[in-house]
Amino acid sequence: MKLIIQIPCYNEAETLGVALSSLPRKVQGFDSVEWLVIDDGSTDDTVRVACEHGVDHVVWHTDNQGLARGFMTGLEAGLQRGADVIVNTDADNQYNADDIPALVAPILAGEAEIVVGARPIETIEHFSPVKRVLQKLGSWVVRMASGTDIPDAPSGFRAISRSAAQRLMVFSDYTYTLETIIQAGQKNMAIASVPVRVNGDLRPSRLVKSIPSYILRSIVTIVRIFVVYRPFRFFATTGAVLFGAGVLIGLRFVWKWLGGEGEGHIQSLILAGALLVMGFQTILIAFVADLIAANRKLLEELRFHTRRDVGRGTAVEGRGTVR
Repeated sequence: MKLIIQIPCYNEAETLGVALSSLPRKVQGFDSVEWLVIDDGSTDDTVRVACEHGVDHVVWHTDNQGLARGFMTGLEAGLQRGADVIVNTDADNQYNADDIPALVAPILAGEAEIVVGARPIETIEHFSPVKRVLQKLGSWVVRMASGTDIPDAPSGFRAISRSAAQRLMVFSDYTYTLETIIQAGQKNMAIASVPVRVNGDLRPSRLVKSIPSYILRSIVTIVRIFVVYRPFRFFATTGAVLFGAGVLIGLRFVWKWLGGEGEGHIQSLILAGALLVMGFQTILIAFVADLIAANRKLLEELRFHTRRDVGRGTAVEGRGTVR
């Protein structure tokens, strides 16, 4: 059994050494533990720091592609290098590496395919009250959208089995945290959560540049994934609401017209007609989207079997060298 611990990095030379120094080289249940750094187009000495601290594998993007792409590149690289379990953690040493054995335990026991580390949000000093509320709200929305019971959805400290890594595909360029949970829920993967500890804050979050921006991007991500994995429900519900509103407004016009007041409410008739047409067209789109979703599922299954049986990829490795 091989465990690969991956760290996506973008200009993390100042904090990466601290994070690597705390990573384990032995974890119960695994014959070997290897470290993988994903350099997402860094312009500092991230790669040099990684090599100096004995990282086993370094893969890189020629330019910055975002956290989500870095995460997926790491999964691809881990699969190519024979990982049975992949643990993802942050380069800013946010998560306590001593909790990695607890994080992988449900996978080793066959109880889960993905395990998310739940941070003690209420006791994290550098989390503002607003951020704590938003974290809870966002996690609740993800639970509703995914059908899972993950208390800390934005947590990037997670363990992923080989089979789960082969099935995941992140569409967002912004973050993988919410999307992978929703995707796992929609694909009926076994997903669990374990409590983990956090370390002191070494630098401000680069993902949350501003609260409004983070909220907007998170909402877009959730809606987008819901549309991808539940297109019929999304479009059919939207169409039904529009069609139903058109019917109600139309009935109101008929009532007024029967009472001799129809001439003063012609705008209602126009609005009702527009809503009925929009609702009907949206419901038709629901059927088309459902057909497309069925085709996507077939393609995902083909992709899964290809990754499992062939395991080929395009990641470039640098072991102990600076590019």
